[in-house]
Amino acid sequence: MTESRDLFVAVPRTAFDTPGKSHGLIDVVRWRYLLRLLVRTGVTTRYRNSVLGWLWSYVRPAAQFLVFWIVLGIFMNLDRVPNYAVYLFSGIVVINLFSEGFKNATTSIVGNAALVRKVFLPRQLFAVSAVLVSFVHFLPQVGLLLLVSLLMGWATHISALSILATLAGMLIVMIFSLGLGLFFGAVNVRFRDAENIVELLLLLATWASPVLYAWTMVYEAVVGKLGWPSWIVDLYMLNPITQGVELFHYAFWRPASQYLVEASGYAGEALTPFPPNLGINTLWTLLIAVATLLLGQLVFRRLEGKFAQDL
Repeated sequence: MTESRDLFVAVPRTAFDTPGKSHGLIDVVRWRYLLRLLVRTGVTTRYRNSVLGWLWSYVRPAAQFLVFWIVLGIFMNLDRVPNYAVYLFSGIVVINLFSEGFKNATTSIVGNAALVRKVFLPRQLFAVSAVLVSFVHFLPQVGLLLLVSLLMGWATHISALSILATLAGMLIVMIFSLGLGLFFGAVNVRFRDAENIVELLLLLATWASPVLYAWTMVYEAVVGKLGWPSWIVDLYMLNPITQGVELFHYAFWRPASQYLVEASGYAGEALTPFPPNLGINTLWTLLIAVATLLLGQLVFRRLEGKFAQDL
């Protein structure tokens, strides 16, 4: 016993961590075994006691796509965009990734109140695991999009840039949703109004990004009809969700549409033109997403000390 005490006496106090001290997102890496457990639990319990199970990952986006395609593509004649079905679905999967990750990260602390009150563990784990679970459920939708695109001739015009655009779009959207999820998740512990604000933001996200329409329609309306300066459109294009959608359009819709246009005999100009500065905007929106993550982490760390008593 004495020998053990002597060993601890020899160790300086600075070598010991303060109990309950958080190191932010660095702890997510240090506690990655627990992160894997939370992700596995979130994935396996999502469709527990469900008859369709994982088929819901296909049914829900398919139903969403059909509603928008019938109402907007057929009734409102937006199918004048070549290959509108692929255009629409490639945007929907991005919005679904953002919506699920953002919403679940916002409610992750309140949803795990029993653990937060009784056990110390990095609280950021809950938000990160929520975003990763949304990514797992996003993969079947991308698989379905890829299958449809292959049937449309996507493979004939695929390039390395298309693959990079897919990865960049997913990265930007996931970082952005995590940053917002940390911010609103921390605020939601004290003020449950945050959940209603998030629901409102998610409702606007679908219509505030070029998912159901082309970005050129925004330019025509803002600059052509309203006569407003073009920098407003530039700000619109710097929305990380808008950029994620456009990157998926570049990766999936454009290669498939090029094949369709060539096969049908139309000129290449029939396609919607690229957004200006697509490559530079990718870097800018990535920086905006990272800045959102840092801000969300800052607010989260400021408020997490009172999570247990507020819950």
